[in-house]
Amino acid sequence: MLEMTWRRFRRHRPALIGVGVIVLFVLLAVFAPIVSPYDPEQNNLDIRLQPPTLEHLMGTDELGRDLFTRILYGSRISLAIGVLSMMLAVTVGTLIGAAAGFHGGGIDAVLMRMTDVFLAFPRLFVLILVTTLLRQLNLPWLPAGSFAPIIFVIGLLSWMSVARLVRAAYLSIREKEYVEAARGVGAGDARIMFRHILPNTASPIIVAGTLGVAASILTESGLSYLGFGVQLPTPTWGNMLRSAQAQMTYAPWTAVFPGLMIFSAVIAINYIGDGLRDALDPQREVR
Repeated sequence: MLEMTWRRFRRHRPALIGVGVIVLFVLLAVFAPIVSPYDPEQNNLDIRLQPPTLEHLMGTDELGRDLFTRILYGSRISLAIGVLSMMLAVTVGTLIGAAAGFHGGGIDAVLMRMTDVFLAFPRLFVLILVTTLLRQLNLPWLPAGSFAPIIFVIGLLSWMSVARLVRAAYLSIREKEYVEAARGVGAGDARIMFRHILPNTASPIIVAGTLGVAASILTESGLSYLGFGVQLPTPTWGNMLRSAQAQMTYAPWTAVFPGLMIFSAVIAINYIGDGLRDALDPQREVR
């Protein structure tokens, strides 16, 4: 099964390129202190707004900080927020979708109406409001100055599509013969839900989670661009774009390179998601 999935996936050339791009981004982020000798938060006004050179590959910003270094360190936060928030969303969505699809009836109706309510929220405004509120409360499990509130809020406002996918899968699988056999030998509901049914719903969950990472990166970038995400001087791709607004006309590199990183990461992850969707589709024939 794994060999067949890998064969299908590697036939999707854009997905393979996407994997290469993301692996490159992760390696550069992990080894940022080795790749670049500069401090991402050290100012040097003598070289402010310097265009790209061999010494500063992507130029410098309005405070003379090396842009390439800040992009490397910013990728740590942007990618971490995308992955961690989507892990939270997938966990919540899987639990709610599994409960709704397996039990049906009143439980299904209540959980799906709750999902509809969350889908009706104006997501961006709720993100701004809740993120600001959490920062002011300074809860011990969401410390001020960290990006934990952003992960928490994005994750809890992104689970609805996963819940609907999981619910649909559970509704179609719960009447299968092997589920009835497990129930006949005395298996409890929890064991049937997570031991017998959940592994067979992994494909749509994996695809939805992968595509959700790209959406979370865009959401974080948008929040940071508006000033409600990760705060300066901590670099992220979004707040680097925000800082570049004032000098985009005469120092365009300060906006081009962070924007290019967001674009490259999002399109690479979307291609990976497309490749996984084709590779994990049980109806697809291998020619």
